[in-house]
Amino acid sequence: MVSNDKIWIGQAGSEKVFIYPSMANRHGMIAGATGTGKTVTLKVMAESFSDLGVPVFLADIKGDLSGMVANGAPTKTVSAKIEELSLDKEGFEYTSYPTTFWDVYGEMGIPLRATISEMGPLLLARILDLNDIQTDILSVIFKIADDENLLLVDTKDLRSMISYVSENSKEFSLTYGNMSKQSLAAIIRAIISLESQGGDLFFGEPALNVQDWFQAVGGKGMINILECEKLFNNPTMYSTFLLWMLSELFEVLPEAGDLDKPKMVFFFDEAHILFDNASKELLEKIEQVVKLIRSKGVGVYFITQNPKDIPDGVLAQLGNKVQHALRAYTPAEQKGVKTAADSFRPNPEFDTYEAITSLGIGEALVSVLDEDGVPTIVQKTAILPPQSQMGPIDQSLRSEEIRYSKLYMKYADPIDDESAHEFLQRKAIAEAEEEAAAKEEEAARKLAEKEAAAAKKAEEKEAAARQKQIKRATKSVASSAAGTIGREIGNTLGKSVGGSFGKKLGGNVGASLARNIIGTLFKL
Repeated sequence: MVSNDKIWIGQAGSEKVFIYPSMANRHGMIAGATGTGKTVTLKVMAESFSDLGVPVFLADIKGDLSGMVANGAPTKTVSAKIEELSLDKEGFEYTSYPTTFWDVYGEMGIPLRATISEMGPLLLARILDLNDIQTDILSVIFKIADDENLLLVDTKDLRSMISYVSENSKEFSLTYGNMSKQSLAAIIRAIISLESQGGDLFFGEPALNVQDWFQAVGGKGMINILECEKLFNNPTMYSTFLLWMLSELFEVLPEAGDLDKPKMVFFFDEAHILFDNASKELLEKIEQVVKLIRSKGVGVYFITQNPKDIPDGVLAQLGNKVQHALRAYTPAEQKGVKTAADSFRPNPEFDTYEAITSLGIGEALVSVLDEDGVPTIVQKTAILPPQSQMGPIDQSLRSEEIRYSKLYMKYADPIDDESAHEFLQRKAIAEAEEEAAAKEEEAARKLAEKEAAAAKKAEEKEAAARQKQIKRATKSVASSAAGTIGREIGNTLGKSVGGSFGKKLGGNVGASLARNIIGTLFKL
């Protein structure tokens, strides 16, 4: 509830306990064991921020926050709390809140998508469960994509990009360093595994524009609820997606300075999962975002079972704390309770450690930042009941709220415009066509050379045959001429010798002499 423009979350005896809107972006925490009332506290705070006109983001892991969109109804417990705290005199009334439902799978809300480029290599490596070397290689792949103006929108873009780098690894290694094909193949396997879990659904366009969260209806801030029952089956993906959304707010929003109230409040349920097995680099990023995002006017509230689940660097930045009951049956649990107790400014009226272990359902220890930013002493507080419906709404109402949302048409249908996959595919086709044309041209050239060589050889053979024929003909003519001339010479010589003997001798000698003379001439 809102009272005197302050967020009234509970009552410590006769004293109202407030969160001051001007200090709400100094972040906070709601902690406590399962079943101690964390969800009620979350709803009361979210409703109050909405009443102030501040938009809210909630992650709904158990499916029981959808009731924000419906009026609350009297129950025995709620009626007793209203009477106990005299809330009817304070203007308490059951009401509903403007709500937009989101779902990365597009089943229980408007599809919520991110692009691969927006997610970035660090967060994506966490989703893919890559080791340090593979993470470094993924960062290089993003760098190559940026240098070559290739947009990574969905998982097929990333797979195509990795294949492209693998096929040209020798060329890229000269500029970007060695990238083993084994590591590239391991990243592709991780992407395929992600796709089998629905990664092809929540990486794509149109990607979420976080500015669409900043809406108000009838003076009430929009409550944006992300359906997470299915998403939470992969805790790493769940926590990384929420961190990405928080990072997007940090990147998009301008510096705001000190405000009278936050621009938005972001509730991070099951926050301990965000820090489980997080690398040093990722933890540093989380601490940086939490530290700096308050200057953008965003308050972040972590919901977890025990404050010890949150790293000290983050815990130190949480000024508004609501601690529900913790159990301390084992030494480890006792240590956790002590850590929680030590995080509060002590109240001389009770022992904080003992109080934490004895709180009832709907009770909490609360310490907030006062108007000067100083933590108040811890107070044992009875938390107010929510004004909206407790528990989930029926599916028909949810479907109606989804379809009639102003944002449904904007995000309902996926868009697959040209990005890295299409560009590289077209480039591969062009290169294949060029290679085929070059091969065809080379084959034609070789065939032409072969045909020219064969023609030349045939021509030479034909010339040789003609030359041989000419030689044979010439030799025959010469031989015939030599015979005739020889006989004439022989006859002449025979006459000079006389008698039949002389005629025969002269003919033979003359023919032989003529053949020798003519043969010698033709050889020359």
